[in-house]
Amino acid sequence: MADAKVIPFGDDSRARRTGSGSGSGPGSGSGSGRSRGGRSAGARKKDGAGSSGAGGPGTQPLAAVPEVPEPQETAEAGSEPGGTGAAVPAQASGGGTEAESATGARTGSGSGSAFGSASGSASDSGSAAGDEGPGLAAALGGVADRLLGGDWERKVASGLSFLRRRVTGEYEVDEFGYDAELTEQVLMSVLRPFFDTYFRVEVKGIENIPAEGGALVVSNHSGTLPVDGLMTQVAVHDHHPAGRHLRLLAADLVFMLPVVNEFARKAGHTLACAEDAEVLLERGEVVGVMPEGFKGLGKPFSERYKLQRFGRGGFVATALKTKVPIIPCSVVGAEEIYPMVGNSRTLARVLGVPYFPLTPTFPWLGPLGLVPLPTKWTIQFGEPILTDAYPPEAAEDPMLVFNLTDQVRETIQHTLYKLLVDRRSVFF
Repeated sequence: MADAKVIPFGDDSRARRTGSGSGSGPGSGSGSGRSRGGRSAGARKKDGAGSSGAGGPGTQPLAAVPEVPEPQETAEAGSEPGGTGAAVPAQASGGGTEAESATGARTGSGSGSAFGSASGSASDSGSAAGDEGPGLAAALGGVADRLLGGDWERKVASGLSFLRRRVTGEYEVDEFGYDAELTEQVLMSVLRPFFDTYFRVEVKGIENIPAEGGALVVSNHSGTLPVDGLMTQVAVHDHHPAGRHLRLLAADLVFMLPVVNEFARKAGHTLACAEDAEVLLERGEVVGVMPEGFKGLGKPFSERYKLQRFGRGGFVATALKTKVPIIPCSVVGAEEIYPMVGNSRTLARVLGVPYFPLTPTFPWLGPLGLVPLPTKWTIQFGEPILTDAYPPEAAEDPMLVFNLTDQVRETIQHTLYKLLVDRRSVFF
């Protein structure tokens, strides 16, 4: 074993600090020792000093060793906001000078602050995005509530289900072509704004229609176009406690028109014949008939609210056969929607229609003349006239049929006069 070299403590204490050994103290790394030795040698050559020993006359004074911060201080420095880089332990290898340590601390603090700021910005943007999402959904929900009502989600789901059944063909129609679902979802939704808002229809005596079983509703007919029949259909469906559907009997012309024919069948209307009426009444349907026909629909404005002939009483015979009650119905307000001041019979013959109306707006304003006037309507259903007490052969008695027909007509006429007296004006 070689003899150990003894180095005096007092003479070489400074050399050990600046030498090339691996230091155990803070800031005494090998790189730091070489850097200081190089600077000392260069300085001696520049000054021309010949002595190279430690502590010689040419040796420059060493800087004071920086004090090592206590562990508690280090922890406190690292716990400062944004100071993630300042919490590096003092025993890390490769420690630099005091300036380097300060620079490292500043760099660490700066990077930590930048990281913290970036993180904060990202968090803020995420929070903003998260807040924006629910805010947008709430705004859209509010718009939907105003447009479609509070139960818009149920309406949308019902509409989508309806479209699916339409596409797949999962719906039913009866032998007359009546589509109950289409009438409920589409036709009533289109007619209801006219009923509630435009004509502001007031319904009276709806309780006179039975909640179940067949019934025959007999009404006056007017208005140039058969709008009164559609409004009566909405009145029965929306205001009756049982939500019953009114199946109207229509003239042949309705089923000869291409587009009107399809909609009339889908809405439950059928041909005005005794056979179809009997089938519907025996099935327990509410059937509507307007015995005036085109004579009432196309009468001039000067004869408004004066009932025309009710025919030969075929509807009474049908009611007697099926033993259903007859419900007289009076409609006020329809006469003024298209005031018919003239009739062009020449154009009517050319077009093959019963009459060609001339009103203050049609045909002078073109399609705009087809817009009805917003009159105030009242529909009153009278007390039922019972027929179940008559014998089966009563339908073949012409006098009985005539008397019941006249009774129904007079009831409707007197009700019209009473409603006209009570009406404040045509539009209010």
